[in-house]
Order: sequence, then C-alpha cells, then structure tokens
Amino acid sequence: MPESMHASRFVSRLTRHTLALILAGGRGTRLHKLTEWRAKPAVPFGGKFRIIDFPLSNCINSGIRQIGVLTQYKADSLIRHIQQGWGFLRAELGEFVDILPAQQRLQETWYAGTADAVYQNLDILRQRDPEYILILAGDHVYKMDYGLMMAYHVEMQADLTIGCMEVPLEEAKAFGVMHVGEDKRVSNFVEKPENPPPMPNRPDHALVSMGIYVFNTGFLFEQLIKDADTPGSSHDFGKDIIPAVIKKYRVFAYPFRDIQSGVQAYWRDVGTVDSYWAANMELIGIDPELNLYDKDWPIWTYQAQTPPAKFVFDDDDRRGMAVDSMVSGGCVISGAEIRHSLLFSNVRVNSYSKVRDSVILPDVNIGRHCRITKAVIDKGCHIPPNTVIGENPEEDRKRFYVSPGGVVLVTPDALGQRLHFAR
Repeated sequence: MPESMHASRFVSRLTRHTLALILAGGRGTRLHKLTEWRAKPAVPFGGKFRIIDFPLSNCINSGIRQIGVLTQYKADSLIRHIQQGWGFLRAELGEFVDILPAQQRLQETWYAGTADAVYQNLDILRQRDPEYILILAGDHVYKMDYGLMMAYHVEMQADLTIGCMEVPLEEAKAFGVMHVGEDKRVSNFVEKPENPPPMPNRPDHALVSMGIYVFNTGFLFEQLIKDADTPGSSHDFGKDIIPAVIKKYRVFAYPFRDIQSGVQAYWRDVGTVDSYWAANMELIGIDPELNLYDKDWPIWTYQAQTPPAKFVFDDDDRRGMAVDSMVSGGCVISGAEIRHSLLFSNVRVNSYSKVRDSVILPDVNIGRHCRITKAVIDKGCHIPPNTVIGENPEEDRKRFYVSPGGVVLVTPDALGQRLHFAR
C-alpha cells in the first residue's frame, strides 16, 4: 500500500473515533452591542456566514462528523442557525451535530467555566464512547485540518495536545502562554499573564494556546472529575486543567502551520469591534489570507434563498455601483455608491447614499442621502435619510459606540428601533 494511502486511512480512522465539542456559550462582551442579543459564535461574519460555521466546517472537512455544540448565553439565534444549516448529517451513519445547552445535568448550577461545561455533559459523552475528544472554541475564524493534529497526538503518545501559534508579546496577555522543549513537550503554562514569557528563540513573541485541545477520552474524564472535586477551582481548561497536568502527564504543543507554505496559518479572534471590522475588511482584498472561494475546504452555512444582488440607476448624479466590495444575495444598490465595503444579504442602499469602509449586516435599509464611513451596521437597522456616520467622532459618540480604532457600531437599539423587548 502506498505510504500516502496508508496515512490517509490512518487519519480517517482517528477522525471517525473522535467527538468534537465546540464551546459556544460565551458572551463576547468586548463586541459590545453586537452580542447584546446573541452569543458571540452566532455573530454574522464574511457576508453570509456566522462565526460558528468555521469550526463546524473544519470538523466536517476533517472527517469529524460527531459534534456537540455547548451553548448557554442567549443561544436562540445560534441554535436556530445550527438547526437550519447543519441538519444534513445522517444519524443512521452515526453522524450528528448535537446542541448541548446548560441543563444542570450533574449539579444545580449553569456552566461555570470551559471545563465545567464539558464535565456537566459527562453522562452524554460516556454514551457516545469516543476514543478521542477534540475541544474547540466556537468564536474564532480559521481553517484547520484537525485530522493532522489527531495524527500528531497519537504519534507523540500524548495524553493532551494543545494547538498553538506564535503572537507578538504584547498580544499574548489575552492567551494562555506556554513554554515547550525541542520535542514540543509543554513544560509550563500560564493563563493570560500580565507579563507573558517570551519564546527563547523569538524574544518579541510568545507561544500561545489557540483553545484547541485533543484529549484521550479516559484521561479527560479523569481530570474533569478531579477538577470538579477541587475546592476553589474556576473549572477552566486554561486556568486549572492544563497547569495541573503538564508536570505529570504527556502534554504536547501542536504548531498551527499552513500545510503548503509551512508558515503560521490564518487565525483570527474577532473578539473586539476593531478586530471584527478588520477581519471582514481583509476579505475584500485582492488576495486575502482567508480564501472563501476555496473549493477544497469550503465553509458551510445556512443560506437563505435570496435573489441575486441588483444594481440600478445609471444617471450622473445617482449610479448604483460597488467597487472593491463584496455584495451578498438579495441586496439592492439603488442609485447608491458602495466602496471598499462588505454587505450581507438583503441589504438595501437607497439613492444618493455613499457607504465606504463599512460592514453592513443582513436586512439593513439605508435611506437616501446618507453617508456612512468605517462603520459596522447591525442586522435589521433602518438608517434614516440624511444620516451621517463616521465623519465626526464626537457626534457619533453621542449616539453610538465608537471603538478605539474609530469604528462606529450602529445597532437598532441605538437608533431607537426596538427589535428585542426585555419585558
């Protein structure tokens, strides 16, 4: 048997016996009003997707078709999206995407931390009886073949393998930072340190966890039970589980690299308004790092049935046009000018309006004679005629959130348009 075929079958056997758990219960408070009524993994991204679609698609493309999504915070739109867009797996073949909300199955509390979220579903995991459990965050944007990481985990005879990448030292405060030996074995791990330890060979960078973990199932269960019985634990993988096991057990780091180039692959934590805006803007570039047109590694999603985008009017003073932009289905650009912007589905921009450097989420209607610059417009907003956004930061701050990078976040509530009612 050719070596490549043997390796392929080896990886497929590993992925077939792997259960992926996507932690998707986070509030995403740094996204401000974007996550006031939805969980961070449910935030729209890239014109037609939601953030959760990226780890889900990575699982499917990697051959992992047993997936649990752990939800908690304002999960309605996330649950509906998964039900609508991810119901194509075949249960009779052992394939599923199960939604695992906080149910107080083992104790009378909601999920208290990332490790506790998994611990509270131990009875379900035992029924599934996987050989390996892959833990993923539901709020990062990237493409990754988890099968290669699974093979690495087995090759190293690891108890736990941690996906890792290199980041500038000043950014490492937001991550779990690790130190590894030449054999990639983890010797030290500290969660979100104020003074991150640098890499020995790159003093201006630190090696950080991506929040991607491969566990041998029995080992994971043992550590979760031990952690649940530990007084004072915050029941978190980064703060409690990993630091407790690195000295005694085989814990290895898996560098996240592009298979073809060998350089660090694309990965974005779109956890702030600035990073969310920037990651969407990157997609508009001529040759973006994240290729959404990749037929070999497609990103799957629920897609509303919409008509093609339409551009109308060709008069000198009102011309429906979009330049250096991405425009999704159902959009109508009616005598308006769109430049370097990303429009999600069913957006209408009316005559004489100009939109630049902006991310416009679904179902937005922009009235006539508006000027919008460097903004994120949330789903369902109706922008009144003659509105100016993004030209006067002081005026914008009176009505909207303005990020440190100068991005204006506009939501229906800020416009006095109540799509949600707390009571």
